[in-house]
Amino acid sequence: MEETKTERPKTLTINEIYHSVQGESTWAGEPCVFVRLTFCDLRCTYCDTEYAFYEGKKQTLDEIVAAVAGFQCRLVEITGGEPLLQKNVLPLMTMLADAGHTVLLETSGAHDIATVDPRVHRIMDLKTPGSGECERNLFSNVEQLTQLDEVKFVIGSREDYEWSREQVTKFRLGERCRAVLFSPIFGRIDPREIVEWILADRLPVRFQLQMHKFIWTPAQRGV
Repeated sequence: MEETKTERPKTLTINEIYHSVQGESTWAGEPCVFVRLTFCDLRCTYCDTEYAFYEGKKQTLDEIVAAVAGFQCRLVEITGGEPLLQKNVLPLMTMLADAGHTVLLETSGAHDIATVDPRVHRIMDLKTPGSGECERNLFSNVEQLTQLDEVKFVIGSREDYEWSREQVTKFRLGERCRAVLFSPIFGRIDPREIVEWILADRLPVRFQLQMHKFIWTPAQRGV
């Protein structure tokens, strides 16, 4: 008689789970639970979460969903690191959406977003030249964007701005998705410069600051 193999619970390597306010995107200012996954295959020059490259512990999907539920908060963001490096993030997002959460995914433009649950709001970061990872952008993702999604450009120079402006125009991003976000690299460029450029060019984008870096100290974790 053959023994029935018990399927092992699906797991993810998690860096941290915490409750804060959303600091970026069109959801800025709303209470949000952040689920930060470990590992990233990019090394952006301005990265502010290097601690998520390797630090973390394995948790089952049920444990993660239960931890999120404990905060009694509707909005959840899956972030990293790079969340899409771990395949079990896909069923996690589906479980969270099934539980009634509004789910945001913060991901680089280097990984295929086509397999993400269609209920998830994908916030895709297209890497500018100043990131050092511009060549990793997977532009086939642009065709996948919907009115639930947002595209972010992190800008540290005039070159970054002009490159970002070119992508917005070329792909008509303002029509493809919910919002196009222009964000300064914290401490590297005067935010006012970017605002003035946006206004001069009449770009259909939303300027944003990383709200959490003004509420708390810029390097503080868990906020």
